Amino acid sequence: MLSSHDSPQGLAGQNRPGGATGSVTGAGAETEGRPGGPPADSNLINSYALVTYIPDPLGAFLDELRRELVPDCIPHAHVTILPPRALSLPSEEAWRLIRERVTSFPAFEIEPDDVQVFESTTVAYIAVRKGWQQLVELHDALTQGPLWYAEPFPYHPHITVAQDFASDRLWQVAEQARRRWAEFPHRRSFWVDSVTFVQATADNRWLDLAACRLAAPCRR
Repeated sequence: MLSSHDSPQGLAGQNRPGGATGSVTGAGAETEGRPGGPPADSNLINSYALVTYIPDPLGAFLDELRRELVPDCIPHAHVTILPPRALSLPSEEAWRLIRERVTSFPAFEIEPDDVQVFESTTVAYIAVRKGWQQLVELHDALTQGPLWYAEPFPYHPHITVAQDFASDRLWQVAEQARRRWAEFPHRRSFWVDSVTFVQATADNRWLDLAACRLAAPCRR
């Protein structure tokens, strides 16, 4: 779920692809194209975000880590590009604007850094080293015109590893996350080559509505 400091920019409340709670694809949404009709019992609310999901094996490791740190969460590792916002236009039109801008933006690589914290909102996260500037540029290109929203925090690219726990456990949780992150044996970097448009439900979960790919990366 998206909440507190991470609530502008963090996503949980989704299973990984194929889970019953997560993606709507195959149940009224299109992977490429416009958002389809949501399931009748989904209790969707006017809160939308844009994310890029982190591929395995890194994504699976981060999901496992989040469940270790906050056992009742239902994670789907991601980086948020557009923090949650109410829309004043139909979601189909919002998605059209997003897709027009995203498909001309070159794919880029993200390299995660170390574990840090948002102390004021009790969130532990992995910082972004490489790819920070591209994430900010993509965010800024999208949050204009009808998609503009008064975000409660400055945009700060990151990967959430723990939220929604007692504030007096923050440093303990962060230290545990650092130890586990140091144990990850695979390549940490990954490419952002697609984005997914998601919508919140009344029970604080998120459903995939549509996805599209970025342009070919600029190779040097």
